[in-house]
Amino acid sequence: MSYATPPGDAPQSSDERPVARKSGRGWWIAVLVLAMIAVIVIAGVVPRMKARAALRVETNDLAIPTVSVIHPKRGAPQQEIVLPGNIQAFIDSPIYARTSGYLKKWYADIGAHVKAGQLLAEIETPEVDQQLQQARADLNTAEANYRLSQITATRYQDLKNTDSVAKQDVDNAEGDFESKKAMVASAQANVKRLQETQSFQKIYAPFDGVITARNTDIGDLIDAGATGGTAKELFHIASTKTLRVYINVPQQYSQAAKPGLTADLTLAEFPGRQFKGKLVRTADSIDQASRTLLVEVDLSNPNGELLPGAYAEVHLKLPTESPAYILPVNALIFRSQGLQVGIVDGSDRAQLKSVILGHDYGNEVEVVSGLADSDAVIVNPPDSLLPGEKVRVVEAQSNGESAPIGTDEKSEN
Repeated sequence: MSYATPPGDAPQSSDERPVARKSGRGWWIAVLVLAMIAVIVIAGVVPRMKARAALRVETNDLAIPTVSVIHPKRGAPQQEIVLPGNIQAFIDSPIYARTSGYLKKWYADIGAHVKAGQLLAEIETPEVDQQLQQARADLNTAEANYRLSQITATRYQDLKNTDSVAKQDVDNAEGDFESKKAMVASAQANVKRLQETQSFQKIYAPFDGVITARNTDIGDLIDAGATGGTAKELFHIASTKTLRVYINVPQQYSQAAKPGLTADLTLAEFPGRQFKGKLVRTADSIDQASRTLLVEVDLSNPNGELLPGAYAEVHLKLPTESPAYILPVNALIFRSQGLQVGIVDGSDRAQLKSVILGHDYGNEVEVVSGLADSDAVIVNPPDSLLPGEKVRVVEAQSNGESAPIGTDEKSEN
């Protein structure tokens, strides 16, 4: 049974079928090749993109500076400043002669403790003695003339009542009487002056104290300077029961340095000992040259242990109105804007604060203004630190190392 071939469908030859199979296979091969190329490209590009992204993240992380922070510790409510001071006697006086002559004898040498009114030395004054004798003789003459003039004036007054003498003679007699009276008063004053000068032959201690210098000896010519010569200091006496110590308080502490404050004195020759003193007065004026306030501290020295002229360190305790903080010196930033410190705010960004320093303790400094309790202060801040800059914060530990804030303990296992 035969079937007719549909019109338009010519029978394919055996040669055309393999060509169709070959073209279809080539298309799949091309697709496969393109897919392999795409896989190779993706496998090469994607890691590079990931590496670039990771490098970008790492670069951004490295661009953020890592800083160590500490929280400032408060200083004591009373700040102590240590200032140099020179111990001085409460009263210090040189002793000069008030009459000229020769030193006859001295009774007190250096180191002698004397009482007020105690005899220190005697001076021979032959010239003054002769002047006093002459003055007394002049006084006797003046008194004799005065008595004669008084008698004469009295007689003339009696004769005047009987009109036996002229009124002019009476006036002359009364005038002579008044003149002689004045001469007696002058002679008496001269005698008194020389007697007082003669009393200066003996030199007495003006107050209780210790003789710190003796600049004369027996037979020395004593010149009181009355005749134009140069007076010479004979003794030097100092009262040491109470001592004065003058110190210069810096201007920034001048308002806190008030009378009544206590002070401790330390001396090299008394290791481990402190001597109590009290601030008694201030100059109430800032010295323009040193910008300091002159302050006097008095202390008792009943046993005479402390010597005038000695050097001492005065530990002055001053009350503080505002809290002071203690910082290490490596937290300070020195720039043209002044002394600053870097702090980290709540958003982990750096800020700069201007501060005012108080006392310098060497490795640490006292900050009297510019800080608060909650400030996180940057230690060893980088020179390039800018306000508002993002930072990575680590806590400074006591051993000097730094640990990141919020470190997971699991990472240590």
